[in-house]
Amino acid sequence: MEGHEKYIAALKKVWVWVKLNFTAEMASARKIRRPSLTDIKTASKTFQKIVSKTNSVRLLIIKVFRLIVAAFLRQNLRKKLICFFSLLVLISLIATKHFHTLYYGPNVIKNYHLFIHDGNNFESIVKLLKENNCLEDIKSFRQIARLKDYDVNIRPGAYILETGWSNNELINRLRSGAQTPVMVTFNNVRTREDLAGKLAKQLQSDSLSFLTVFRNDSIALNLGFQPETLPALFIPNTYSIFWTTTPMGFLTRMKREYEQFWNEARRLKAKTLGLTTVQVATLASIVQEESNKNDEKPIIAGVYLNRLKKNWPLQADPTIRFALGDYSIHRILTDQLSVESPYNTYKNIGLPPGPINMPEISSLDAILNYRVHDFFYFCAKEDFSGYHNFARTLFEHNNNARKYQAALNKLKVFK
Repeated sequence: MEGHEKYIAALKKVWVWVKLNFTAEMASARKIRRPSLTDIKTASKTFQKIVSKTNSVRLLIIKVFRLIVAAFLRQNLRKKLICFFSLLVLISLIATKHFHTLYYGPNVIKNYHLFIHDGNNFESIVKLLKENNCLEDIKSFRQIARLKDYDVNIRPGAYILETGWSNNELINRLRSGAQTPVMVTFNNVRTREDLAGKLAKQLQSDSLSFLTVFRNDSIALNLGFQPETLPALFIPNTYSIFWTTTPMGFLTRMKREYEQFWNEARRLKAKTLGLTTVQVATLASIVQEESNKNDEKPIIAGVYLNRLKKNWPLQADPTIRFALGDYSIHRILTDQLSVESPYNTYKNIGLPPGPINMPEISSLDAILNYRVHDFFYFCAKEDFSGYHNFARTLFEHNNNARKYQAALNKLKVFK
């Protein structure tokens, strides 16, 4: 508003100067009395009336222009030069204001998260901004974008537009590719397919692109993992990542996060347990499937570590679900325990080949900070609270198991 008022004031000065100057000069040429102070005051009042009735700046400019042209046609060379320079002043004011408004005047009218995909052209971006009512004047955006060559320098990415930005600020941001990182979150992930789907909803690449990389054995080996242990690389959390990050770029980032998580202190704890970092993740994935109660996870971890020390089979039901490929099973039946799979911890002693999901930090730390006790068995509580009854002997465990089975039977849960 301030710039607009200054502009009006400048136009008024030009108009008054031209009108009074040429009125006086024409009067002299015609041997007519020069305007007196009263005449000047009258002219000024008349001008004020004209301005007050002129709601549009454009109309005011036209009035000034017409006056200058009229004076130009009626004067000699000297007067014409004066007219010419007057016109230059006017044009300069108009041009300066016009381009200043185009470049630096506020044009973004709402905060908006703009996503520009690979392959998007200038017109598709203009359409997106228009459909979402982001700009007050889409035409001026087009003009400045072309003047700054943005229409031929499209950079994909995620950009947060802020209310009050000018065309210049907006185009500079888009043209430079200065993206705003997005917060990518993944948790409760069991399979690579699950992870690929979650990432595709938050990043530019599609799920198939992510899955192709996750299933590539050579890539897993280059990252220091076996194909079956690659899930240990992914530590569920929230990460600040550029929206255009490629699947390979995502793996590189996860490798860096993995190395940061497994610091010297955590590696030392794993070594004390006689486990590698991948083995910790594998055991943590089983604990995570057993319970979502963070306060109980260290106790369950202690049970499995006790069994490993005794060289007993883990007999973990979650590994049977994984081997069968069916996570919907609520009740493991006797005939299902004989499934042929390296992940069947009823038939195979020790840890399975790799994680059966992507364990969260709480599950990983539950292994590293397990509860020391002498429990070797546990079974879900019959109240379905999510907690477990722990036992030192098989006799105690069987009693607990019968209570839980009776509760399942009462609810008619048979599989």
